Amino acid sequence: MADASRCNCPSRKGSCISWSSCSSRPFSSDFSAAFCREMANRGPSYGLSREVQEKIEQKYDPELESRLVDWIIIQCGENIEHPPPGRQHFQKWLMDGTLLCKLINNLHPKGKEPIPKITESKMAFKQMEQISHFLKAAEIYGVRTTDIFQTVDLWEGKDMAAVQRTLLALGSEAVTRDDGCYKGDPSWFHRKAQRNQRGFSEEQLRQGQNVIGLQMGSNKGASQSGMTGYGMPRQII
Repeated sequence: MADASRCNCPSRKGSCISWSSCSSRPFSSDFSAAFCREMANRGPSYGLSREVQEKIEQKYDPELESRLVDWIIIQCGENIEHPPPGRQHFQKWLMDGTLLCKLINNLHPKGKEPIPKITESKMAFKQMEQISHFLKAAEIYGVRTTDIFQTVDLWEGKDMAAVQRTLLALGSEAVTRDDGCYKGDPSWFHRKAQRNQRGFSEEQLRQGQNVIGLQMGSNKGASQSGMTGYGMPRQII
């Protein structure tokens, strides 16, 4: 894992409350045992850290959770047990990275899966490694970097709303591609705007140069014709 010097935060340990959302921290599958123990043994937040955490948790959408669960189960096409509703259950359902890797693989044609080996493991560093593989594959698939959550957002449950945003962006990208790999209701995700490039012939471009635009004014409609100058008496004939 990248050290604290790669982060803009003054310190990664203890008092740092923004490490999990730091944009300078790169994706990494190099999770040391010490780092995993630190994450597993981290206690609850208090004071300012708790206030920040509560604001983050308020962004979580239970309705979106239900839609994402249905999509993941349909997309993976396996006998996957439906998790109980709730943010914590959703986090535990995804935290080992197995379902996420299966999800991104099923969005690709057979033989072109980005993650060739998926293994279920109880080891913390293996779970975080698989989450990291999913994040890299999602970014290559077309999800913007700003929509990608950090590994600790899911594994520690720090920001499950960010996890929802990533999955929502992934679903939108899959619906927009329309390559036959997406499974589920297309109305679950919005379709991105497509580029509609127009071409004009040389003749059309030349004709456009002879047209006087409205910004130049108009010789139609009301005019000052017949008006007298200011200060002169009105002429009634």
